[in-house]
Amino acid sequence: MKEISKSEAYAQSGVDITAGYRSVELIKKHIQRTTTKGVVSDIGGFGGLFELDLEGISKPVLVSGTDGVGTKLKIAFLMDKHDTVGIDCVAMCVNDVICCGAKPQIFLDYIACGKNFPEKIEQIVAGVAEGCVQSGCALIGGETAEMPGFYPEDEYDLAGCATGVVDKNKILDASKMKEGDVIIALPSSGVHSNGFSLVRKVFDIENCDLKAPVSELGGKSLGETLLTPTKIYVKPVLALIDQVEVKGISHITGGGFYENIPRTIPEGLGASIAKSDVRILPIFNLIQKAGNVSERDMFNTYNMGVGMICIVNEEDADKSIEILKANGQDAYVIGHLFINKSYLNKVVTIALSILLIIFTCGIYSLTIFSDINISNCNITFLSPPGKKCSDICNHTLTRIFQEMLLEGQSRLQLCNLFIIIIFSIHIGHTSLLSLRLFIYTLIGLLYFSDT
Repeated sequence: MKEISKSEAYAQSGVDITAGYRSVELIKKHIQRTTTKGVVSDIGGFGGLFELDLEGISKPVLVSGTDGVGTKLKIAFLMDKHDTVGIDCVAMCVNDVICCGAKPQIFLDYIACGKNFPEKIEQIVAGVAEGCVQSGCALIGGETAEMPGFYPEDEYDLAGCATGVVDKNKILDASKMKEGDVIIALPSSGVHSNGFSLVRKVFDIENCDLKAPVSELGGKSLGETLLTPTKIYVKPVLALIDQVEVKGISHITGGGFYENIPRTIPEGLGASIAKSDVRILPIFNLIQKAGNVSERDMFNTYNMGVGMICIVNEEDADKSIEILKANGQDAYVIGHLFINKSYLNKVVTIALSILLIIFTCGIYSLTIFSDINISNCNITFLSPPGKKCSDICNHTLTRIFQEMLLEGQSRLQLCNLFIIIIFSIHIGHTSLLSLRLFIYTLIGLLYFSDT
């Protein structure tokens, strides 16, 4: 049927369906490299079929991740090199999937181009297939869309989607993390596939010589260095998960350290990483220098030489590094987890504020529904440890209340003053936490009070 499937009118609009057929024939041999025992269908159908092997999995959970190569493609266009960006596309997806502890099973790609050049499409898919082989997943389908007028003839976009499976009871559980757990760094191969808009601006990519050797890069060209494919961590990380309790994994992509590491760590904990422990790659020093980029922005944009981190028990750190290295992946300790005191202060502040509002309401009720004679009460103020001002406070507060009663002040006003004075004094002996409590108390009083 394809032998006679053609449209002169469609071709005149810029879409050559026969070029699409030619592309399919060229990519078949690359797709065959990715075939695993679960593959049921060949390419060319309306959907890719795959049979899951659930042996040893009691409650299978599917995990999917989708991503693209981004403006790193601009470097590929300028270098006219298209056989590695497919690896980037796969890497960005499968590296995300394994962060849940899942094993990637299948991959689908999407190529949108201004004009279908079959040989160029073959190069792109060859890279995709290589990424699938490295990650152990099957390329079971995809789409190539020729979009004249939408993309320039010599440009394209590339994205993909990976799906993996994990046993529900083996999904990585961040709630098991604790103070002292170790953060293990898995080195990156370079910039990977994030932050290229900044890279292009810093080096003025369209107007620089991408093929000239650069001494800071060990004699490699800038173009070659920037096009280095994203590292795929699937097989060594899955080997680690099989032998050690891995509590969390972060894929360091756009947003760098500051955005991606906290995504794995639960509230109440923080990550302590010394910059001196990070093995920063030369390309990042070059980017920072050429663009006068702040250190904070660099670590908040790029992986800086660390493409992925794994969090394990302190006693498992050495074993984990040995396992990773035995599976061809270098690794080293980069930091540890600690208790995030600012988070604890926040929790304590909210809890105490709620108690204070309840307490205020209770005092208010007592002043309305009881016959307590406040003028005869002795007010007791407990000083912080090591302080000797309780007698002064007790005497001062009692006098204030007695004088207010003589002036006919309402009981609710006395109640409000009581709380305010207590916390005004309290501020002098504790941290800013007390100030926050004081403010929250005032808010509570304003909310419950009508005077």
